[in-house]
Amino acid sequence: MKLPLQQFWLVLWCWTTQIPVKQTRARTQLSEKAVRHQFEEFRHHLPYKQEVLEAMIQLDEAYFGGKNGKALMMAKEVGTGRRKLAYVVLPDTHSVREHASWFLESYVIPASIVYTDGASIYKEIDKWWPIYHYRDIHKKFEFELTSEIEGTFGVLRTFIRRMYHHVTCDKLGEYVGEFCYRFSHPEIFDSPYQYLLFSLSLVTTR
Repeated sequence: MKLPLQQFWLVLWCWTTQIPVKQTRARTQLSEKAVRHQFEEFRHHLPYKQEVLEAMIQLDEAYFGGKNGKALMMAKEVGTGRRKLAYVVLPDTHSVREHASWFLESYVIPASIVYTDGASIYKEIDKWWPIYHYRDIHKKFEFELTSEIEGTFGVLRTFIRRMYHHVTCDKLGEYVGEFCYRFSHPEIFDSPYQYLLFSLSLVTTR
């Protein structure tokens, strides 16, 4: 570690408490490049974990990066006390039926209830995977069944703008992964100490 311990702890505290990059730079007297590098290192030490969803689930997709960006498919368990999210970043701006089918097979337990909007990629998805499927038709001003996942996309966009100010396509998956960890496991980010307890592990030495 190249940073003095006190400065490292301050940067980690800024990251765990969601202090934006520019404000962290001002507090730590580090360059923006150094702050982004440290934040990236902290993200990379979050163990990879994709949740598997069950019971009642809302599924939707959104687009990031404009014309040459990527699509993000994300689902959320709904109900009291449920804080699970699953996601996949798609290789281009368009999601198709095959993406939706693969997502269900990978992240949704059979016999779950899945709510989506009326997009054609979700048509008859209950024939691809054993689920119960219900749709909101937004053209008919139906929004109740997908309100939570659409709200989650809004919170994600706010998180990226506030914390990192922008996102490039190559970093989208990392930022979404961090957001999902913060959403599903907020206890990890209570303090730098809690994060280190969760992310560090002993290694053997010779």
